[in-house]
Amino acid sequence: MAIPKHDEIRVPALNLLNKNQTLKLRGFLEPLALHFNLSDAEINEEYTSGNGQIFYDRISWALSYLNMAGLVEKPKRGTYKLSKKGLSLLKSPEKIDDYINNKLQKREPSKLQKKDTHSQINFETSNSELTPLEELYSSVKNIQKSVYLEIINTILTKTPIAFERLVILLLQRMGYGGELKDAGFVTQASNDGGIDGIIKEDVLGFGRIHIQAKRYKTENGIGREEIQKFVGALAVAQSNKGVFITTSYYTKGAIEYAKNLNGTTNVVLIDGKQLAKYIYDYGLGMQIEQTIKIKKLDSEFWDSFKDEK
Repeated sequence: MAIPKHDEIRVPALNLLNKNQTLKLRGFLEPLALHFNLSDAEINEEYTSGNGQIFYDRISWALSYLNMAGLVEKPKRGTYKLSKKGLSLLKSPEKIDDYINNKLQKREPSKLQKKDTHSQINFETSNSELTPLEELYSSVKNIQKSVYLEIINTILTKTPIAFERLVILLLQRMGYGGELKDAGFVTQASNDGGIDGIIKEDVLGFGRIHIQAKRYKTENGIGREEIQKFVGALAVAQSNKGVFITTSYYTKGAIEYAKNLNGTTNVVLIDGKQLAKYIYDYGLGMQIEQTIKIKKLDSEFWDSFKDEK
């Protein structure tokens, strides 16, 4: 039997969790291999790139999607448990894939700004109209999108104060505050005057960037009123530079208000999608999984050889 795709593993994985209270990732390998009647060669088969075992990796992807859709919980690191919703959907397993796709679309940070038609990643299919290089780039974008979503979902499991610390670290990683020691700091939890964090741009602290950080669920947008309050807080702080960062999205009214502020006050809005991209691009809390080298012909080298007439 061929190695099952990650979406084919979902229901059997849920059934395993229904029989066992909790399982670690490795605990799925043997029973799922028996379920799919895989040979030792298929179980141990690796990607041609050498980047791990295919079956084990697909189990990991299946559990990742189940977790992001709320059908599986992680009571502690590396351990999986069936959620109440997962138990309920097991009564109608044919509905699970559609449920996961719809759930992930709703959790997409930019869902109300731009409809995204990609509901799942399929690394096994290709578009014959694309060149091999374009197919690679397409796969990279799909992987990045999955990681972006994982970043936001991870942030949502942390406390609001932890999120404030995170955005300070991110802006410093992006170069704000320069080489100044303790350039960025989170304000006190209470009576912060609408300012969650501050980054000093110079040694004496004359230049400051004030930050507002909202750890909202991705379906809860930030409206114009909240941006107006932040602008008011900037005025009280006698600051003309503000960054409003959220895990969610901004309404059209909020975006237009920020764009139309007079020149004395500048407010930059960073939504969940852009936040995840910055975290990914600047490598904050990220690890490089694999580096791929793509080579092309050296035209000067080959042109030095005589052509056949």
